[in-house]
Amino acid sequence: MFNLDPKKTEMPVQAPGERNKNFKEVATGYTEEMAMSEARRCLACKHRPCVAGCPVSVNIPDFIKEVEKGNFERAYEIITDTNSLPAVCGRVCPQESQCEKVCVRAIKGESVGIGRLERFVADWYMKNIEEKIEKPALNGIKMAVIGSGPAGLACAGDLAKLGYDVTIFEAFHVAGGVLMYGIPQFRLPKEIVRKEIDRLKKLGVKIETNSVVGKMISIDALISEEGFKAVFIGTGAGLPSFMKIPGENLCGVYSANEFLTRINLMNAYKFPKYDTPIKVGKRVAVVGGGNVAMDAARCAKRLGADEVYIIYRRGEEEMPARLEEIHHAKEEGIIFKILTNPTRIMGKDNWVSGIECVKMELGKPDESGRRRPSAVEGSEFVIDADEVIMAIGQSPNPLIKSTTPDLKTHNWGGIITDDAGRTSKPGVFAGGDAVTGAATVILAMGAGKAAAAAMDEYAALKTDNK
Repeated sequence: MFNLDPKKTEMPVQAPGERNKNFKEVATGYTEEMAMSEARRCLACKHRPCVAGCPVSVNIPDFIKEVEKGNFERAYEIITDTNSLPAVCGRVCPQESQCEKVCVRAIKGESVGIGRLERFVADWYMKNIEEKIEKPALNGIKMAVIGSGPAGLACAGDLAKLGYDVTIFEAFHVAGGVLMYGIPQFRLPKEIVRKEIDRLKKLGVKIETNSVVGKMISIDALISEEGFKAVFIGTGAGLPSFMKIPGENLCGVYSANEFLTRINLMNAYKFPKYDTPIKVGKRVAVVGGGNVAMDAARCAKRLGADEVYIIYRRGEEEMPARLEEIHHAKEEGIIFKILTNPTRIMGKDNWVSGIECVKMELGKPDESGRRRPSAVEGSEFVIDADEVIMAIGQSPNPLIKSTTPDLKTHNWGGIITDDAGRTSKPGVFAGGDAVTGAATVILAMGAGKAAAAAMDEYAALKTDNK
């Protein structure tokens, strides 16, 4: 029976006053009954706008129809035809700006909860099904993937399914890239990421951790000495940006990258069980308005900060963070200082003591389409703080470029590719944040999948021309 409710089935969550003191997952997930009820809201449109809105083209109406009937295993099989990380995407993808944005139900109400249903299906499958993965027969051709973030994992998975002998080279001691070091446990449990990676290993993908390509071995050597037919670069955007204002070298100033890596990948939130302490002040200022800023602020609150501020130079409607993350941050007690821009970090005894700011006003749109902020004369004020976290963006690490001189890049560091991920260097492909700068998990996965198809085409061409 069709569900006429104009609103999505509500997602159960921990109470704000409880969750802002722990790192357990905020959303606890649908029950089977909730999932089936939400699935009945889908109109199964013939023109399927939601599929076109998905960067990896998940067959959304078909998997939802199976959820409606209670065929959760079949729903999982449909999703994983094109998406190798459904439990991840169901949690962190910005569905509201992709598949759900174009859902017909959103015209006169809320869209179908596509992301919530994808998460439910993936979680149900992991809990109830002992998956038996058959390793494809190898074709004898080696492929290299640099970086084990979402772009690298998607590329490696598709290549492995085609029969290639795939090796991922990961600089960190743990695979997963930004899924492990950047996204907090309360949004994306690390055991979920590990299970998704284990699926790739069962397909035959090999992962070499502590392997820094560009230092330990060059891309040229991977091809000429190690026998890899092609190489995919999925190294992400891990180089943090700073404002270049006075006081950024004071003790107590972190990049969001370092702050979140210490917490997420090095288990600082479990100190002293894990010997990775991180100092968190009583009054913490986080500069930025994206998902990374929300993550850093919410982590600081969970680690004991009395007051946590989000300082953002535009208005709330211009914030690039997901609406859900902004909503959750407010519920958890994060204080928003919008139309505010830092001008100086103040210090005492070489330690942060405050952050001097100026009020902003919005003018005409800039090149990004957002209204340009400008300072209001005479509006300077100070926020007392003993810690500042800069979350104003990241760019690609220059290591790969500096050791691969014939690889063309943009002046800001992103690798130049065509739509299929082909770079200026034959046999070398790239995708994800290393190409676009910091973006979303699902867009990185889409780029990895596109590159895998192009690498398969390249390998066939090279083999035919032998």
